[in-house]
Amino acid sequence: MVRHLPEPVGGPAAWRGSEIVGRAEWMVRLADGEVAELRAAVATLGRPGLRLAEVGPDDLALPGLGERLAGLLDELVDGRGFVLLRGLPDDLLGERTAELTLWAVGVHLGIPIPQNARGELIVHVRDEGKDYDDPHVRSYETRAGLEYHSDSSDLVGLLCRRPARRGGVSTIVSAVAIHDALARERPELAALLHEPWWHDRRTGDGPESFFACEICALAGGRLFTHYGRAYTESAQRGPGVPALRPEQVEALDAYDRLASSPELVLDMAFEPGDLQILNNYTVLHARTPYEDWPDPGRRRDLCRIWLVLRRPLQLPPAFEAGGIVRRSVAFGPP
Repeated sequence: MVRHLPEPVGGPAAWRGSEIVGRAEWMVRLADGEVAELRAAVATLGRPGLRLAEVGPDDLALPGLGERLAGLLDELVDGRGFVLLRGLPDDLLGERTAELTLWAVGVHLGIPIPQNARGELIVHVRDEGKDYDDPHVRSYETRAGLEYHSDSSDLVGLLCRRPARRGGVSTIVSAVAIHDALARERPELAALLHEPWWHDRRTGDGPESFFACEICALAGGRLFTHYGRAYTESAQRGPGVPALRPEQVEALDAYDRLASSPELVLDMAFEPGDLQILNNYTVLHARTPYEDWPDPGRRRDLCRIWLVLRRPLQLPPAFEAGGIVRRSVAFGPP
């Protein structure tokens, strides 16, 4: 079989961590007025009987911050693909107030979608004492170290309420930079990534838990990536899913080697009040294992939201329906 050998894509999303680690443009400090707008939005969202799922951007006035977020959205889609917002104060980091704060920011960027079979639109990324080796357990429920992966949405937002006692460092890498490096070094392996691969939703044991999607795909002049090796390997348990071929394993090994390259990665040690927002198609994220505090009130806790953009992205067809949930749930019935 003759495969088309992909070429490097380049562009602003092909950043290298070693070149931007000391720059300030990807860290945005919230102004006092923007924080005040968020406090007012949280007060609105906290009214008794109000359902978050029914509250959109038109219901929450963020005149100053909303304009800033619109500019950041352009950077997330057409630029480097990530941003770190800093400066959320303690009064917005309670268990419920953090959820409301994240919702207020999130709906000004996109449409929240469910993250699990329970239909939760905001989840807490914290150790629930579960075993990540269990194919029915999702990574966010454990304290295990996580390899580089993308989530099942256009954007993912992570708001840090509390960091771990030790470890739990968030690290990101450009999926475009990984692809381009592999296309230069081993184009025959890069070509494999443009073919369909089986992935595991970890939502059960039936056929609905498994789907096929390219790891890398070009559409509309952009490179889109859907990657998570643990979920690719656990897909082997699926009915009718073929075993990974030796050359596929070699491609995964090469991809992971590049993903963890010190030249490419960018580490972020979260502080309370940090909000990381990533484009899942151009940025992969990972986490080091962590040790938590004995006191439950001090344990690591991040709030997470998955967002689908309102603007068209010209996604590859398999990316529209892949992931834990289909993107179409954001827009309701046709």
